[in-house]
Amino acid sequence: MPDFWRSSGYHLLDRRATPSGPRLGLTDDFLRAYLRRPEIAPVAESCAAERALHAELMENPRRAVAEARLQELADPDAGDNYRTLLAFRDRLVAAGTIEDAYLRLFLDQATGMPHLFVDQLAHVLTRHVLDGAGDGIRVRAGELMFRPQSVTLEEGAILAADQETVEMYATTGGFGSLGRLVVEAQTRLRTIELDVLTEENQAGYFRRDERHDTVLDLTFARPGLDALCRVLEAFVAHMLGVGVSIQPVQRIDDARWVWHTGLDTESSRLLNDLYNGAEVDEERMARLLSLFRLEFADASMTRPDIAGRPVYLALAMTESKTLRLKPQNLLVNLPLAARA
Repeated sequence: MPDFWRSSGYHLLDRRATPSGPRLGLTDDFLRAYLRRPEIAPVAESCAAERALHAELMENPRRAVAEARLQELADPDAGDNYRTLLAFRDRLVAAGTIEDAYLRLFLDQATGMPHLFVDQLAHVLTRHVLDGAGDGIRVRAGELMFRPQSVTLEEGAILAADQETVEMYATTGGFGSLGRLVVEAQTRLRTIELDVLTEENQAGYFRRDERHDTVLDLTFARPGLDALCRVLEAFVAHMLGVGVSIQPVQRIDDARWVWHTGLDTESSRLLNDLYNGAEVDEERMARLLSLFRLEFADASMTRPDIAGRPVYLALAMTESKTLRLKPQNLLVNLPLAARA
């Protein structure tokens, strides 16, 4: 099977057996990857104290760092960056595994944690649940778990492209600093069309997996939406040890609708309003991209008052046509018996 997403750091982790099942154990090399990030790695202007601290942490990335050491740094921004990183590192070390660290972020309602760190954990966890996948459409669907998408509605199709990539082409035409100068000079750039993945060309995804320049078709009854369902199922099974089946539906026609959760902020609000009978205007309803029906393989895993009933999910874009899926919603908002 092809390898993919090397930037996730998956190859740096220790895949180990635990009472909760296979888990991704934290390693020093994984922690060192954060120390190499541009926000942390020393630059030409870095002071001697900053360079010494970085060298010590590269040698032992679990080393305790007193606040007094951070006060010695000449650049206050560098000190703040280290405080943020060290707080995150301490959470990882305390948890021991990436799965437990990710869950604790939300179960503990941790605040102030940068989206960057949260998305990086989702990145490597999704890489794990997709290990061995040879379907480019399914792996591309996994990108929704950690990268915001720009949505285009075109002739009834719902097309999701990587937001960062779209913005890059919009500002530089894909030509970097030169392209930005051309845009600023109001010169027309070459039009660049991103490829929509299909069953015929999906194998080509693995030659460009780190470029994030393919488009996923999330239209109902097409492979992209089905692939997303399989990714979500695998994520829940791995993280919670619960078997679920997730299928797209075109409407919620259920007189006994008892539980729902949005897969993003927009759809959470929308489902809440629909459930409570609030009026939702057409413009807002048009932002609804997909509905899903989730069913548990074992009804005993759910709360007694929910047993045997489906959970409805939704995916929606914002007014600016951005889709930011939050996989943590599936982990903390399902009606599991253990949380009753």
